[in-house]
Amino acid sequence: MKILTFTGRTPSEALKKAKLEIGDEGMLIETREVQKKALGKSAMYEIVIGIEESELKNQKSVNSEFAYAPKPLHRQKPIKQESEDVLFNISSAAQQISKISDVTNTDLEYGIPKSSAPVVEPKELKEIKSEINKLGDKVKLIQNMFWDEKAPSIETSIPPEFAEIYRLASQSGMSKDHLENIMRITLEHMPNKMKENSSTVKRYFQTLLRKMIPIRLESTPTLGSKKVIMLVGPTGVGKTTSIAKLAARYSYLMEKKYKVGLVVLDTYRIGAVEQLMQYARMMKLGIETVVDPADFSTALNSLRHCDYILIDTMGSSPYDKGKIEKIYECLEANDTEYNVDVVLVMPSSIKYEDLKATYDNFATLNIDTMMFTKLDETRGFGNIFSLAYETKKPISYFSVGQEVPEDLVRASSDFFSRMFTPWF
Repeated sequence: MKILTFTGRTPSEALKKAKLEIGDEGMLIETREVQKKALGKSAMYEIVIGIEESELKNQKSVNSEFAYAPKPLHRQKPIKQESEDVLFNISSAAQQISKISDVTNTDLEYGIPKSSAPVVEPKELKEIKSEINKLGDKVKLIQNMFWDEKAPSIETSIPPEFAEIYRLASQSGMSKDHLENIMRITLEHMPNKMKENSSTVKRYFQTLLRKMIPIRLESTPTLGSKKVIMLVGPTGVGKTTSIAKLAARYSYLMEKKYKVGLVVLDTYRIGAVEQLMQYARMMKLGIETVVDPADFSTALNSLRHCDYILIDTMGSSPYDKGKIEKIYECLEANDTEYNVDVVLVMPSSIKYEDLKATYDNFATLNIDTMMFTKLDETRGFGNIFSLAYETKKPISYFSVGQEVPEDLVRASSDFFSRMFTPWF
């Protein structure tokens, strides 16, 4: 046997060099890091391959006859994307190999049920099973090498079965720190046997998300009390439409038809006031406008006959401290007996860092719950999880479209986990 070594900046790069040189016939003996990453220097890995000299001669002969042809430029992908595609294909291949192996391991021989007498496997079947086992080992080896590059940098060793779920969760917009923390918790509490199966890993991950996301379940006013809900948030996130959806829900769609009143603080935008007044006329709801903080308590008392009082506020940039301060002054001027539940409304279509910045700037209003809109405009919801996980503030509602009142969903752990992990 001839021993060959190949180097690269990553184990997979070294493996690619080996495959170009000697094909698939070699046997991996060792992978080691020969140079650690340092300032101005990239890491260097070395793999040691063993191959029979006869196979090496044959491979060199083939390589000389058929030169390696790279993909045309229009079909080439960035190296990172190529690695992700290969990793995904490897996972699929491993699943298919497992299914084939299950078929070959059945207790039937050519359709005849197993009897008490020992069954002698045909030579061809033994050879097929042997080749499947070899192929499975090679797939596992390559999968491990790609996963080593992509696995989170935590002390606990991550099984390759987590590779696909880690990739998909990363692409969802979830904060890397939060994802690694979930991985760590999963590995600490998950039985070892379950870690060996990608299906059980996904189910466990989904169950964990369901338990970790804070949710405020919808509740109704008790006898003699009322609920006062104020929606705050940036301009253009759909606060006014959300107010209309909530008003329609409480007035017409629940077991009991509650009396609903509206308060408008958004006098900066004439269009918003007219829009909400139109909704109020259609649903026959009382509506009050507030220009100065001193008028806020008067407006609430005017709607004392209502079970729900919904307050629409002026939209503002998260960095417009003046408008946020105006809302705060109204809350401070409240001398009624009613507690105001402050709901921060944010779009689900922006990245986690922007959601966090928005939350931080509106946090002076003492946020009680969060509501996310525009779920129909994105396919990645990891940003929502990360914000709820980071702030520990519960989610109360989701808006999944523009239709009033249909496109409003009460928050629940089951809905969020299904929405966040549609690939399970």
